Amino acid sequence: MRKHTRRFVLLAAVTAALCVPASGVSAGSGLPTKIGKGEGHLNLIAWEGYTQKQWVKPFQQKTGCIVHATYAGTSDDMVTKMRSGGGTQYDGVSASGDASLRLIYGGDVAKVNPKLIPSFKDFIPALKSPPHNTIKGVHYGISLQWGPNTLLWNTKKVKPAPKSWSAIYSKKYRGKITVPDNPIQIADAALYLSKAKPSLHIKDPYELTQTQFNAAINLLKRQKPLIKKYWALASAEINLFKSGDAVIGASWPYQTNTLKADKVHVKDEIPKEGATGWADTWMMSSHARHPNCMYKWMAWVSTPKVQAEQAIYFGETPANTKACAIMNKIQAGSAKQYHCGASKKYFNSIKFWKTPIAKCDNGQNNCVDYPRWQQAWTEMKG
Repeated sequence: MRKHTRRFVLLAAVTAALCVPASGVSAGSGLPTKIGKGEGHLNLIAWEGYTQKQWVKPFQQKTGCIVHATYAGTSDDMVTKMRSGGGTQYDGVSASGDASLRLIYGGDVAKVNPKLIPSFKDFIPALKSPPHNTIKGVHYGISLQWGPNTLLWNTKKVKPAPKSWSAIYSKKYRGKITVPDNPIQIADAALYLSKAKPSLHIKDPYELTQTQFNAAINLLKRQKPLIKKYWALASAEINLFKSGDAVIGASWPYQTNTLKADKVHVKDEIPKEGATGWADTWMMSSHARHPNCMYKWMAWVSTPKVQAEQAIYFGETPANTKACAIMNKIQAGSAKQYHCGASKKYFNSIKFWKTPIAKCDNGQNNCVDYPRWQQAWTEMKG
């Protein structure tokens, strides 16, 4: 993971707004020292496929915390929902890297104590204190899973098998292409251009000068007439492939797994240009009404068995290294298939989502910030 430079608001202003559970609290750190009795309910915002009954039901039986989950289709949607009702409507969110820092610096999520998560010690080093959820040694969430954004296609309709992201910009598939309805999709266009047009000198798809940004937007404008539909929820893309309305698109492994289970002839791959991706974190609202249940949830989904179940169901990679052996017991070869225990080199090869800001990592103040990404995406779609 690359080092991020983030300056949204003063950290002091954020921490002043944070609250902690009513259980044991350390006077020095302001962090809870134990998890108290569950409050009986837990209201979550999650990616589709993150709150499946196979691990939610036993959690409810063990803790008495009844899970109420609301799905979000984009990180923007997650941020908006977390701020609804003055931030008291939801207890937690499965935030990706392009949302987590907005939530931290916006004062929307609380600092947490990883010492209360027994399985935390077994996480891969890169996800113990990553820059997207840990600021100056202070944790604002517990890492969960990670994975790439993939190229998905119908093997009966798309031949030969595509090896490049150029396929989703090709007139050959006019009216049969689908991509996420998400401003962060601009980064995918930038990643493709970093290889297709090296003269642009794009090094980081989230840190774009105005010239680089304009090139990515122009590519997306040329793609727009070829698009069947921009999808918000994963289930929408699944339905497009089932009906045959789409035969190729940008996707997640979750859609591939679901479609294959339903006997749809699809395949996915990371194209030759590489891929963007996500590293998700369970974060607790700074105004959580059920903080003890949220801590119990973060501890539960960090355990090897639940990590393994979710990894296989969604098609992603667990943070907990002890999940690998369990994955293979559930489904032979799945640990290797989903890169459980992957090398640092593979992890670093994925361009993980992060919120674009004006100040580039090189210290210059000439990158296009996220509000302008949002505006350009809205204008591009029309």
